[in-house]
Amino acid sequence: MTEFVQLMAAPFAACLVLVGIHAYLGIHVLARGVIFVDLALAQIAALGAAVGTLLGLEFGSNGSYAVALAFTFLGAGVFALTRTREHRVPQEATIGIAYAVASAATVLVMDRSPHGTEHVKDLLVGSILWVTWGKVLLTAALYAAIGVFHWLARRQFFAISYGSSSGVESQPNVRLWDFLFYVSFGFVVTSSVQIAGVLLVFCFLIVPAVAAALWATEWKPRLIIGWIFGTVVSVAGCAVSYVWDLPTGATVVVAFGAAVILLALVRRLSHV
Repeated sequence: MTEFVQLMAAPFAACLVLVGIHAYLGIHVLARGVIFVDLALAQIAALGAAVGTLLGLEFGSNGSYAVALAFTFLGAGVFALTRTREHRVPQEATIGIAYAVASAATVLVMDRSPHGTEHVKDLLVGSILWVTWGKVLLTAALYAAIGVFHWLARRQFFAISYGSSSGVESQPNVRLWDFLFYVSFGFVVTSSVQIAGVLLVFCFLIVPAVAAALWATEWKPRLIIGWIFGTVVSVAGCAVSYVWDLPTGATVVVAFGAAVILLALVRRLSHV
């Protein structure tokens, strides 16, 4: 038991930090109907990290993080500008294109790196098992600051996320607030990818929000359910990875998938 606590305490704490911010952002993502925006921004951040490595920056270093953040801001600007009222081209199509291009570009860039295959694996599934307490605390402080920003701007952000049919998109500042939302989103994603990888970050964002949407309609109950769901699944995933000696990130991803399927079946059978 002592060995389990020593090995898994920091990864589990990292999971809680990620659940805390991503479950909230996932509510916005579902409301906006841009399900894959987190996956696309995460992949864009991964491309930035890959470019940083090609430029000679150490993978996972502050310099690599800065390049990844710059790429993410560029993606945030694109997604803010492609939000339109006409919906002639759904924004999800733009997001999908961005994800595909960023994924392919990451492979091309990493092909020129001596340890490209290992880095691609790290970017996809992360190395959350080896996260340090210093990294966890620094990330928690960053996410707390972003949480305060979202609290102060909650009226604008929720108006944009839930007000697509109330004329909010005609307001002159909507693109600015949309850009600020995606920039803050980019900070979260860029930091999360370094810890957990693209796939786990996507699960932390979408799966708790989807699970909560099965049982609640208002955003506050959804947030509470998402936090509880994400915490329980993270504990289960970390425990299973330890007992069966499996990669922690990939195990937690599968645990999220299995849990939301089970929850959907319970929801269906209960006829609630």
